[in-house]
Amino acid sequence: MRVLGVDPGLTRCGVGVVEGVPGRPCTLIAYYVVYTDPADDLPLRLLHLDRSLTDLVAEHQPESVAVERVFSQHNVRTVMGTAQASGVAVLAGARAGLPVQTYTPSEVKAAVTGSGQADKAQVTAMVTRLLRLAEPPKPADAADALALAICHVWRGGTRSKLAAAADRARRGGA
Repeated sequence: MRVLGVDPGLTRCGVGVVEGVPGRPCTLIAYYVVYTDPADDLPLRLLHLDRSLTDLVAEHQPESVAVERVFSQHNVRTVMGTAQASGVAVLAGARAGLPVQTYTPSEVKAAVTGSGQADKAQVTAMVTRLLRLAEPPKPADAADALALAICHVWRGGTRSKLAAAADRARRGGA
C-alpha cells in the first residue's frame, strides 16, 4: 500500500510518502515540506498548498492519504491556519478519489513509538529507524508526515477492513 501522509501547516506543511503492509517495515518513497510565505494573503497561501499537494498526489499515485487531525491549541490563530491547511489536504485526496483518513497526534505517536506521549525527537528517531534512513528527515514536519503515513499503513488497513465488515453487516450481507 502506498500512502501519502500530510502534517498540515499553513507556513510549513510536511508531506511524506511510504509503501508497506501492516506488520512489516515500510519503505520511504519521498518526503517534502511545502512552504508558504506568511506575508502573502491567505487565499494565495491556500492555493499554493492546494496546487502543491495536488501535484504530489498526481506524481506519487498513493492509494490513500493520511492527514493529522487538528486538535485544540491555546493559540487560536495557529489552530485556524492548521485547520485550513488540513482541509486543503483532505480535499486534495478526495479530489483524486482516494480514501482519506485522519489521525490524532497521540494515535500517530503510539503507532510509531509505542507511546502516545512521545515527543518530536522520539518520533523523528523512530521514523529514521523504521525507514532505515541514514539521517533523520528534516525539518520535523517531514518526519511527522512520514509518521502519519507509517501509522496509516499499519493501522489504516485494519480500520478499512473493520469498516467494510460493519458496512456489509448493516446491509445484511456476510
